[in-house]
Amino acid sequence: MATTELVKQLRERTGAGMLDCKKAIDENGGDIDKAIESLRKKGLAAAAKKAGRIAAEGVVESYIHDKGRIGVLVEVNIETDFAAKSDIFRSFVKDVAMQIAASKPEYVSRDDVPADIVDKERDIIRAQCEKEGKPAHVVEKMLAGRLEKYFKEICLLDQPFIKEPDKTVKDYLTERIASIGENISIRRFVRYERGEGLAKKEENFADEVKKQMGN
Repeated sequence: MATTELVKQLRERTGAGMLDCKKAIDENGGDIDKAIESLRKKGLAAAAKKAGRIAAEGVVESYIHDKGRIGVLVEVNIETDFAAKSDIFRSFVKDVAMQIAASKPEYVSRDDVPADIVDKERDIIRAQCEKEGKPAHVVEKMLAGRLEKYFKEICLLDQPFIKEPDKTVKDYLTERIASIGENISIRRFVRYERGEGLAKKEENFADEVKKQMGN
């Protein structure tokens, strides 16, 4: 049976996705070494080594949703131009663009979130927990849990993948690195939503009628 600690150990040693680690442990009766061998045979354990290599090729993908209501531009890099033209890479990039449109992340990873933003959110969550009258040690646990939830909402790589919610976008990325055999990096993105940030003008209906009547 895969425990949280075993899954953590296997992920640290292989860089494979969480679900892949859990499955490998279950299939190999909790034996870490056999689980590593299993992941290596599938090519998943090699992804961690590839992740440090420079990815300078790739594409900038656009995605328009709901008749122009939402637009996304995302840059995804890979090591070679040849791999950048492959169907599996192009499909991955399209999925990432759709993920951004649907789940509205603000950053690629939690490392990109400015420290002052994290500190502000931590203070807000702490105040909420203390208002609930929880003891200090409970507040700290709640704080950690709610911060984790916050990162899953705003960070692309931490979000559940829209096509397979049991895995994260990072897990999906790791799988694609393993299957293509090159490092892949989601570098940056922008997301536009029609009317976002604009204060919509509201007028009294009677005043609107008067204007139309020339009064």
